[in-house]
Amino acid sequence: MTTVQLVVSIIYFLLALALIAVVMLQSGKSAGLSGAIAGGADTFLSKNKAKSADARLARMTKWIAIVFMILTLVQCLLPNA
Repeated sequence: MTTVQLVVSIIYFLLALALIAVVMLQSGKSAGLSGAIAGGADTFLSKNKAKSADARLARMTKWIAIVFMILTLVQCLLPNA
């Protein structure tokens, strides 16, 4: 295994862990509906704060997944020594 393959493999592993963590941190799609049914009285600021955090996590998931897919292609194209 060459140095380049080792570095790409380590980055690939760290990206996989980051992708798992970001997906697990996201709230479920039904979380908003259950809060409405339960009668939770959220303020305007708490709703926007949660929405911005969820939006940030969704954006991070998208970009980490794109880099993960590109790195998968790079790993496939590297010569096996």
